[in-house]
Amino acid sequence: MADPGALISSPYMQILLVLGLSFLMGLEREEHKARPGSYVSAGVRTIPLIGLLGYMLVVLSPDNLLLAAAGLLAVAVFLVVSYQHKIAQGSGGFTSEMAALVAYAVGALIAHNEPWIAVAVAVADVLLLSAKQSLEGLAQRLDQGELTTFVKFLLLAGVVLPVLPNQAFTQFGINPFRTWLIVVVVSGMSYGSYLLQRCVKARQSAVLSALLGGAYSSTLATVTLAKGSVGQGRPRLYSGAIVLATAVMYLRLGILIYIFNPALATQLEATFGILIVVTALAGLALMAVRSRADAAPVSGVEIDRNPLELVTAFVFAALFILLSVATRLVSQHLGSAGVYGLAGIMGVTDIDPFVLSLAQAGLGPAAAVATPITTAALAVIIAAASNNIVKGIYAISFGGRQVGLPALVVLTAIGIAGILIYAL
Repeated sequence: MADPGALISSPYMQILLVLGLSFLMGLEREEHKARPGSYVSAGVRTIPLIGLLGYMLVVLSPDNLLLAAAGLLAVAVFLVVSYQHKIAQGSGGFTSEMAALVAYAVGALIAHNEPWIAVAVAVADVLLLSAKQSLEGLAQRLDQGELTTFVKFLLLAGVVLPVLPNQAFTQFGINPFRTWLIVVVVSGMSYGSYLLQRCVKARQSAVLSALLGGAYSSTLATVTLAKGSVGQGRPRLYSGAIVLATAVMYLRLGILIYIFNPALATQLEATFGILIVVTALAGLALMAVRSRADAAPVSGVEIDRNPLELVTAFVFAALFILLSVATRLVSQHLGSAGVYGLAGIMGVTDIDPFVLSLAQAGLGPAAAVATPITTAALAVIIAAASNNIVKGIYAISFGGRQVGLPALVVLTAIGIAGILIYAL
């Protein structure tokens, strides 16, 4: 079998790759050109030519970038002239010109034997160009305060995180770097769900509300869905959506645990795999059931709380440290039974800090108080089961018996099943 690396290094394959990627970029611009009132300076023919120019100039002078830089400058001059013509016609925007410059860079990258970077850049370019309406709509839905919060969080993640000491302190093995890294990862995952809700308009679908809300926080999604169900009809639809959000919770927990403790994730993967499938099927089955109280199809809900708020991040960090200390003390003085009891109690709130404290409890130098991995795994399942019951109670409290009781019964059964599956 031919070596894929050698095949991609072939000049003929490189030229085809340049043409293919730049053609894809030009095709997106050509579609934009077809819209009424649009003026595009570079389309399905010009952008591939620019990509080929970047490739050719680097090939001609591989050890000296002056020729490639001169070519880039020449292309930029032509694009400036084109942009001036666009302005004269009353059109605005510099997107097509930037796409042409990116095509030039893609050709140069391929000539430098960096095909995978070139592919990633071209795909990102096409996605950004084609998602114009969604991105502009998102910008309109995000107020200035949320953008400021995002910038502050980037400051803490990109500036503060790297300077935090990456070592354990005290007998409990508290690591400032790993603690804040956990906050960044958890908040980032929730923020991705938050942005998706804004982009896809989760209010239009209870299923989307469940899926994206579960990725954000299944507890918060349960409360939001239960409140949104009042006066809407279709109680089984909301019951099923609450259960479906819990299926996403198991997936979310599995990903987070794998990031910070792959060994614990391996211990849980079979149980979590079964729970994800069973919970999702149970949620979909509930959503498919109609009762006498069911009315016309209803809309979903949207979680409005920005997970990157600094107060939320610092509270999460404080809870994580507190629960890490508590878990180690309980494990040391009360053994596995104490850890299981603590897991049951932690289910009344967001279980992410506790679960991740368990993921860290078996790591670090404090071996004398480390939690055994089998104990940590069962404690995670117990915490999730306890949280299921609490979510069912929340569903009854905020959504009434028709919405909450089916959710409580199903979630309780799934929580008990998870404990039995792991124990067996």
